[in-house]
Amino acid sequence: MKTILFSAVLIFILSCKSDQDKASHNSSVFTDSLKDSVQTKSTVDPIDEIKKEYNRLQTQLKAKKLNTTGFTYNCNDEITGKVTFYSDNQSIRIIEHSYDEQSHFGSTEQYFIKDGNVFFIFKEDTGWNFDGGTPEKPITKDDITESRVYIQNNKPIKCLEKKYSIRSNETDKPSPDKIPSKETRCNIDELMTTYKSLLKNKDKKGEVKCL
Repeated sequence: MKTILFSAVLIFILSCKSDQDKASHNSSVFTDSLKDSVQTKSTVDPIDEIKKEYNRLQTQLKAKKLNTTGFTYNCNDEITGKVTFYSDNQSIRIIEHSYDEQSHFGSTEQYFIKDGNVFFIFKEDTGWNFDGGTPEKPITKDDITESRVYIQNNKPIKCLEKKYSIRSNETDKPSPDKIPSKETRCNIDELMTTYKSLLKNKDKKGEVKCL
């Protein structure tokens, strides 16, 4: 009788230990899985995510899958501009703003939007002046500055800039894609002020006065 009782107790103890080992193993597997999940999320590069969304919108834009509305404006004959809103079935996804200040400076801004927030801004400024030649055949030079701003949670996380010049008498003009960008300090206050102003005028049609 004692032998039977001892055997039953031993079996019960071994069974409990086995259950504890399984629970410990399952807990370890869950913890490792959680760590892997957290590590995977932490290694996602926000710049890469922004580029993917930018490329997706550019594909839709080129395929003319976005609806367009817009207006033009003339501010005392000093600044003239054009604003175009590109939308999908849910909301505005891209705002393009091009303007000229008198005759020697022009700029184009593109705001890319997801879930109501700007995630990328592209800006190209062009100033031109005469650069030699003759009165009959003057040579002009365009000084171009491209700016790219990556934004996460309404804050800039990376800003790039490239500068180059194009002369009217050049036969082998520089390719912007081959010119390296330099990282710069981010200051997007002015751009965001313009963006908010454009949104306020999204329902305008035809030509209006100053923004």
